[in-house]
Amino acid sequence: MTLAHDYAPDHDDDAAGDRPALVLLHSAVCDRGMWDPQWPDLVNSGYRVVRCDFRGFGESPLPDRRHNDAEDVLDLLDSLGVERAVLIGSSYGGEVAVEIAARRPDRVAAMVLLCAGVPGHQPTDELREFGDREDELIEAGDVEGAVELNVDTWLGPDADAVVRERVRGMQRRAFEVQLAAPEGAGRKRVEVDLAAVEAPCLAVSGGRDLADFRQIAARLPELLADARHLELPWAGHLPGLERPAEVTALLNGFLRETVPVAG
Repeated sequence: MTLAHDYAPDHDDDAAGDRPALVLLHSAVCDRGMWDPQWPDLVNSGYRVVRCDFRGFGESPLPDRRHNDAEDVLDLLDSLGVERAVLIGSSYGGEVAVEIAARRPDRVAAMVLLCAGVPGHQPTDELREFGDREDELIEAGDVEGAVELNVDTWLGPDADAVVRERVRGMQRRAFEVQLAAPEGAGRKRVEVDLAAVEAPCLAVSGGRDLADFRQIAARLPELLADARHLELPWAGHLPGLERPAEVTALLNGFLRETVPVAG
């Protein structure tokens, strides 16, 4: 089953194959709707843009077998005829982007990682305690409590009430889909070699984020062949929702530098 997705080839279908493709990969707190602020601008800039819901989020139910999100994304791109793309990943979506870039460097033109995880990261006590508390709330049947825990943990002070409600809705939907998972569902983890990543990478961290993700972004220039780090001092874990216009401008600047649309 293909992941639920949106795909905007280009305003000029005949030229679509010549336009750089972008893939937007969401965080584990959200679904593909988190890219609503960036999606129209990136499409209007002339890029082919695809965004999808990972299995267990939004409109993509979990299958009755173990799955791998990186493989799912690659299968989706194959079905759309996209051979090579820029990966823009938020949090868990960034971890998936890194896995794709390590396993299939030929498929990745560049990456932007927004407060991303990386495969194999060992969580700090702070992150582990968050996970334990979330599990306790879910096991107790307090889904709303788990939703509020995520909203309070992952959104920085610049997120307004509208954004907080949008994230509540996406996180609540994710819990609903995941709690309805059939027997046998789950993620299949794959070990990767980060030294295999060739794509130029912008690793963005948030000054108000948990230490894990700040540390990951700061270390990526040491771990990847062509990466640079940028910290946004105002940002929590989801800067694309907290200050959408600023992040859209950041993405466009990086894209013009690395994979510009031909005039």
